[in-house]
Amino acid sequence: MCGIIGAVAQRNVVPILLEGLKRLEYRGYDSAGLAIVANGGLTRVRKPGRVAELEAEIKIRQTHGRLGIAHTRWATHGAPNERNAHPHVSANSFAVVHNGIIENHEDLRQRLSDIGYAFSSETDTEVIVHLVHHYYQQEKDLFGATRKATRELKGAYAIGVICADEPHKLICAREGSPLLIGVGIEEHFIASDISALLPVTQKIVYLGEGDVAEIGLLDFKVFDRDGNPAQRQVQTSELSAERSELGGYRHFMQKEIFEQPRALAETLEVALSCDSLEPKMFGDAAPSALQEIDSVAIIACGTSFHAAQVARYWLEGIAGIPCSAEVASEYRYRDSVANPRTLIVTISQSGETADTLAALKHAKAIGHIHSLSICNVPESALVRESSLRFLTRAGPEIGVASTKAFTTQLAALYLLTLTLGKLRGRIDEPRERGFLEALRHLPAMVNQVLLLEPQIEFWAERMAFKQHALFLGRGLHYPIAMEGALKLKEISYIHAEAYPAGELKHGPLALVDSDMPVVAIAPNDALLEKLKSNLQEVRARGGELYVLADQDSQIQAQEGVHLIKLPEHAGLLSPILHTVPLQMLAYHAALQKGTDVDKPRNLAKSVTVE
Repeated sequence: MCGIIGAVAQRNVVPILLEGLKRLEYRGYDSAGLAIVANGGLTRVRKPGRVAELEAEIKIRQTHGRLGIAHTRWATHGAPNERNAHPHVSANSFAVVHNGIIENHEDLRQRLSDIGYAFSSETDTEVIVHLVHHYYQQEKDLFGATRKATRELKGAYAIGVICADEPHKLICAREGSPLLIGVGIEEHFIASDISALLPVTQKIVYLGEGDVAEIGLLDFKVFDRDGNPAQRQVQTSELSAERSELGGYRHFMQKEIFEQPRALAETLEVALSCDSLEPKMFGDAAPSALQEIDSVAIIACGTSFHAAQVARYWLEGIAGIPCSAEVASEYRYRDSVANPRTLIVTISQSGETADTLAALKHAKAIGHIHSLSICNVPESALVRESSLRFLTRAGPEIGVASTKAFTTQLAALYLLTLTLGKLRGRIDEPRERGFLEALRHLPAMVNQVLLLEPQIEFWAERMAFKQHALFLGRGLHYPIAMEGALKLKEISYIHAEAYPAGELKHGPLALVDSDMPVVAIAPNDALLEKLKSNLQEVRARGGELYVLADQDSQIQAQEGVHLIKLPEHAGLLSPILHTVPLQMLAYHAALQKGTDVDKPRNLAKSVTVE
């Protein structure tokens, strides 16, 4: 993995491919390359490092052509160097780019080696291009050869294939990894992400599982896994190239932090445009499905899992419904007991997270019949696999460290909580009006929190060159402490861990000294007095405290206690407000250290492999 773009056109496609790669950089990668068919031959250029280095080499070589594929690679098999970079070639005439993992690549490699193919990389991808070449010698047709090759692949893949002998044809296929076709005027494109195509088209076709497509200048044909012609609808994306631009911000992460009031307002609009909560916001089948359930299981990864943990407090405390939160990568590998009356909720920014998708399929296979996806991408695989769905309206999120996707996921989960609470008779009409009014005020409250940035910068200056940090929270703010620690470690590379504050004396207190900053989330809630006692334990050991508190929390700044007070207390919505300064803290700490804020090392935006 990580990013694919391809094009067939009546103009030079190299600038299109390079621009597409630049727009895919946010996904994380360690090398880049492209292959072009021109003048009866195949030209390949690959470079470890950034797309800018590839672009410079292409200018030197004056590479151009009307058919090509390109890729940004995040290493899974083999070191991040030039020989492992995509595209991979066979017989100097065939080229393939690939996202995903081929699980049976070792068996295929041995078989292909036995019949004379020489491998030049350590990747699983190289078996694909040699297989295509092998079958092309029999078929003399690129589409037929690619289709035969994909039948032998086990695992996940999205591939683009070109051949010097067919200079106006681009073949693509997908199974378990996202891929789409872009439709232009006498030109067509493929990409793993719509953002790569926004400069050239907003008309897109999402490929289904097992699809293989033959793409030419004037048209394209899609066939399903059984080889039957498949009708895939051409859609017009709501996204625009402008929304994917940096604008006046230094980094996409900074831009996305400051977009949160807008993102929250647009996400909540579907509920707040009415005078009462309507279950149909989760899909036409929601009114009956939500009446039938007696528990909720939320499955997610990373940041989305932290949102799930907050929602567990909300669902049990407000809606009175049992709830569990599961790490997606663990869920399908344990023996779980299926309850047909459990609502399976999956959360993913991209809707293509491999572990979350696999967990949903497993849940359905063992007997769960009600599923809801909370996602930022309308036509993603997760949305298509779920019977109910709620689309967050965060817009494109380019920074690898998720910000606005997280807070809009929390907003969606809060709406689910209120809807289930109303259906279960736990929320009457006056209480419902109060909840809705608080949600209407939420974007404005987040705007107020963003004004705290100068104070957060001061914290970041003091913390940026520490080796470790500890984050503390209690109750529904403990997952927010986990999210704060994750953000700091993701982009500043400071080792950070989070604990429920009550657990401090059960081990982590041994680590506390003057070199271990301790960040505490201190809302004015029922656990505040307990938290104050935990903070005293830190001060008694010489620890330096950084406390995020509400205006009325009765905590005072003093030597060794740095205090920032949020403008107002948001009650049950407090986790959303307290998240924002923690995002800014991570961002400014990374700025102080000079790390790559939007593209942290070793990480990818959309994790489409297990």
